[in-house]
Amino acid sequence: MKKIALMLASVGLVLSMAAQAKSTKDISEYPLGERGLFSERATIERINMAGKVCYEGDPCAAAVAAAPAAASGPRSGDEVVTAVCAACHSAGLMGAPVIGNKGQWGPRIAQGAATLHKHGIEGIRSMPPKGGCGTCSDDEIIAAVDVMIAKSK
Repeated sequence: MKKIALMLASVGLVLSMAAQAKSTKDISEYPLGERGLFSERATIERINMAGKVCYEGDPCAAAVAAAPAAASGPRSGDEVVTAVCAACHSAGLMGAPVIGNKGQWGPRIAQGAATLHKHGIEGIRSMPPKGGCGTCSDDEIIAAVDVMIAKSK
């Protein structure tokens, strides 16, 4: 008896949920034939490219936000050290001399600033050219190297 009552309650629940929907538009915005996972609409949505190309002069080009203005000049050595160099030189990653550690920087400083500038620009051992900063100019890297030298004397 309990099984029959449970079955009737389940059927009633399912029917009442279907009756609550005012129309099929409440269930999905797509018509009945286009709701399935394997419908032509769903297949096309899955295989479309993620992005769209918008050319100048197209209506979609007006909606593109203007890119933020580039910095108005070269960054200071401190800014480059904070943004780029500190990632490795503050913790000594991959053998990088820690900024302020006179024991690690002493032999390097003895090589001369020109050599350290060259290593900063061209890279050395585990350090990639310009410390991996593709947007840094040579002058910005030289300024950053000078800041690290000054903090490590």
